[in-house]
Amino acid sequence: MKSKKKEVALIIIFLIIQSIMYVLVGMNKSYIHIDEAYSYGLSNYNRVEIEDNADFFNNWHNKEYYEDYLSVQKKEAGNFAPVYENQKNDVHPPLYYVFLRIAMEFTIGHFSKWTGITLNIIIYAFITVFMYVILKKLLQNEDNFKIKSMILAFMSSIILASLSNVIYIRMYALLTLEILITILLHIKLLESEKINFKLLLGIGLAVLTGILTHYYYLLYLVIVYFIFFIKLIKEKKLKELGYYTATIIISGILSLIIFPYSIEHIFFGYRGQGALSNFSNIKEILPGIKEQIRNLNYYVFHKLMYVILGIMLAVFVYNKIRKKSMCKLSKMEKEILMIIILPSLFFFFVSTIASPWKVLRYFVPICGLVFVFVIYWFYRLLRTAFNEKITNIVMCILFCGILVAPFTFKLEPELLYKDNKELVQELEGELNLPTIYLYNSQNGGFLNDILLFSKIDESYIAKDMECTEENIQGIVKDKDITKGIILFINDEQDKETLTETVKEALDFTNYEHLQRLFNCDVYYIY
Repeated sequence: MKSKKKEVALIIIFLIIQSIMYVLVGMNKSYIHIDEAYSYGLSNYNRVEIEDNADFFNNWHNKEYYEDYLSVQKKEAGNFAPVYENQKNDVHPPLYYVFLRIAMEFTIGHFSKWTGITLNIIIYAFITVFMYVILKKLLQNEDNFKIKSMILAFMSSIILASLSNVIYIRMYALLTLEILITILLHIKLLESEKINFKLLLGIGLAVLTGILTHYYYLLYLVIVYFIFFIKLIKEKKLKELGYYTATIIISGILSLIIFPYSIEHIFFGYRGQGALSNFSNIKEILPGIKEQIRNLNYYVFHKLMYVILGIMLAVFVYNKIRKKSMCKLSKMEKEILMIIILPSLFFFFVSTIASPWKVLRYFVPICGLVFVFVIYWFYRLLRTAFNEKITNIVMCILFCGILVAPFTFKLEPELLYKDNKELVQELEGELNLPTIYLYNSQNGGFLNDILLFSKIDESYIAKDMECTEENIQGIVKDKDITKGIILFINDEQDKETLTETVKEALDFTNYEHLQRLFNCDVYYIY
């Protein structure tokens, strides 16, 4: 009992430390990605795109007009209908948006990045606990296996990939948790000597929630199922296989009953069609995989991946020369490793090929597992070559190196947007002036910058407008522009000519380029 209390106390301490780290990183998040804007909008707005409003273009709007898309208003409190309806018309299943909408109910009337970040911080507390329990199963034959499992679980939750997952307000943290729950329940299934219907119920619920969170969950599930299918066939446990298969099928059917639009999304939606077409674009597959491996090195191993692999190779060669054999793995260890690494590899490669962009977020749900797997084998190789004391010293040095590397190499979590902090403050403060967006609808991407427009008192989105002096003067008629205006221009336009035209139309003499954003530039004309 005393040992159990100590274990729980240590876990709580680690969870507090990681949560403090998440809050500190969250405080530095200064902007939101277009998909994060969609997360908020799809959880509460009455349509998918704010641009579909009849009055959106070519009208002056106040900041509340845009904030309405990003936040729940008093009259909308308790109305969860948009969550389902918007996902039906978009490309993702609805479960994550339900949780985000619940979080948004605590910030009625205004947008806050902390609703999404706090939700992910809570999810990551469970992720660390489940990772710890999985690692205990894997390391149970080692000395001091509990503290080793705890440290490794903690490390997997504070790598840059995990920090990015926490501050990125999307469904990937929830998907990460559901994958870990699926792994743990299947480990328990390995340990079970007979049919355990409570365990099968748990697996069924995990599968149901996983499918309703993100379709990429199926990438992990299909390999886990295949592993267990072969195992049960070999062991001639056909009855168990029948119950197990029925559990997976029933969960899939229930997910379709709850959200039948999944079929349309996967096979007929633009994302589904795009993913399928990517598999036929053979020339882009290898470059895409190389790019994601670079992201793996950056966000998971903090640019130390090749150093770690090099040391592992050197120790392996050393062991061969000294004729030292690896410690034999138990049957359980082999099976646990199999349901971690094989589905993770499949997830990595298929998501890389299928995804429209080669960025971290599409494989981030398996980053912690990849980190754990590599560090586990690093440890096993060292234990074969050296005694435990030397191994532990090397492991401490490695972990210190991983912790220090982001500061040494100036690495940051994905989509932190620290560079946008000053611009946000200026446009919310001293440069909160009438704002015109010369908007090329073929380039699109307004939601990339909706956060700024939710802070500017007055703004006008001029869609595909011929930029003449007369048109510009007509837009700002009756507006106080004595201190100048702010001008947004998105890409595929002659920005120099447009800024000169606006400057001359309003009798201004100067303009200053404030910042380059994702697909537009911002100018101060005065």
